[in-house]
Amino acid sequence: MTTIRRFCCNDLLRFASVNLDHLTETFNMSFYMTYLARWPDYFHVAEGPGNHIMGYIMGKVEGQGESWHGHVTAVTVSSEYRRQKLAKKLMHLLEDISDKIDKAYFVDLFVRASNMPAMKMYEKLGYVIYRRVLRYYSGEEDGLDMRKALSRDVDKKSIIPLKRPITPDELEYD
Repeated sequence: MTTIRRFCCNDLLRFASVNLDHLTETFNMSFYMTYLARWPDYFHVAEGPGNHIMGYIMGKVEGQGESWHGHVTAVTVSSEYRRQKLAKKLMHLLEDISDKIDKAYFVDLFVRASNMPAMKMYEKLGYVIYRRVLRYYSGEEDGLDMRKALSRDVDKKSIIPLKRPITPDELEYD
């Protein structure tokens, strides 16, 4: 049985094995602590039998006006627990918080342009490619900014794709 619950400080000492996937971005401890302190509603863990961490999602809410949005900073599931729809459940949780609690216009995320399995999963969840960010990952690989409009964006303006790629210094949010 899987339990999805809020991430807590003790989890910081237990979730390193989930980050072993080469496509998962790993951050320093203070980065995770900042998210935990500032956006606790956006940081959840999927825990299995024996208290094994199966995966997690962390994000935040940011922006102004019609750019007010939920952002998925990281979502990952340990390789042995994939294909169980855990990432989908975690994504829906973040989307619901963004939509119902924070009244955001959309949710966005960045994905490596080479990560086809992740892009396909996000597309199945209703995300579209909004723009390409040149050399977003380590100054080498392009990133795709994918978005999903929420109920507040009635006209779906937030997901109208940009016609040209941008560079990381053109991003509005960090």
